[in-house]
Amino acid sequence: MQEQDFAKVVQVNGANVYFEHHQHPSASETFVLLHGFLSSTFSFRRLTPLLKQNYNVISIDLPPFGNSEKNNRFIYSYDNLANTVIALLDHLDVRNIHLTGHSMGGQIALNVMKKAPSLVEKGVLLCSSGYLKKMKWPVTMLSHIPFFHLYVKLWLTRSGVRNNLENVVHDSKMIDDEMMFGYLKPFLEDDIFKALTRMIRDREGDLSGNDLRNIQTPCLLVWGEHDRVVPLSTGHKLKQDIPNSRLVVLKETGHLVPEEKPEEVLEHIHQFVSASTAEFSDDTQTQPLYKKGLSQALISET
Repeated sequence: MQEQDFAKVVQVNGANVYFEHHQHPSASETFVLLHGFLSSTFSFRRLTPLLKQNYNVISIDLPPFGNSEKNNRFIYSYDNLANTVIALLDHLDVRNIHLTGHSMGGQIALNVMKKAPSLVEKGVLLCSSGYLKKMKWPVTMLSHIPFFHLYVKLWLTRSGVRNNLENVVHDSKMIDDEMMFGYLKPFLEDDIFKALTRMIRDREGDLSGNDLRNIQTPCLLVWGEHDRVVPLSTGHKLKQDIPNSRLVVLKETGHLVPEEKPEEVLEHIHQFVSASTAEFSDDTQTQPLYKKGLSQALISET
């Protein structure tokens, strides 16, 4: 069997969903990648080529982002986005996945683990969002005003792509024209702003502590030491609430860990995936999950 790469759009759960699929010639394990807010599969452009060397990889553009449909009739709740991911994987007949989510994608990944625990073998949460409340009602009410999407567009335009990127990386020197255009491209058409307006109304709060404590899927949490978007304190709190979880903190790293430290993320993923359940749940550290001497990481274990 030869390896195969393809990109496709399929209709699932009432939306046209774009995904990129790499089929490894011999791998039995599959990583499914879910990006963050205002992002797309592009945010995994440095991690995906590394994962593809050893695993099958499916990277999804969550509606309304990237090349997926921007439909203001779709329900953009995290619960329904999780339903969309589950429906796509069912369409592809994919099971026993390693579900990887960055930022908002991490919260959607957690929703998938809650709704379909048998689907996910292990979870990888990269600077996952957590504990955010539902949008305040005055903003929700304002979103019903005609042309509110133009206010959303104005807000994003004023903040600017470069300013947004400087906020999510620790070293701004890594920002170049390719990176800026890759994150700008999905916002060149007005339909995205109408869909984002609907998302303001639909987004429920993040999963509660009680919900998280009921998730039994083993989870690796990877955080940037200098994350200004989702602070490290959220990572520590998630580690406490998710029973079978471990936290890795990358030094000199911001929020965009798949872009900033893909090789280190991959190394931790390799060790996490290859560890047995007994090794992962062992609190005595007699069977350490991680290699010693990783100078770029601080490792915290449950």
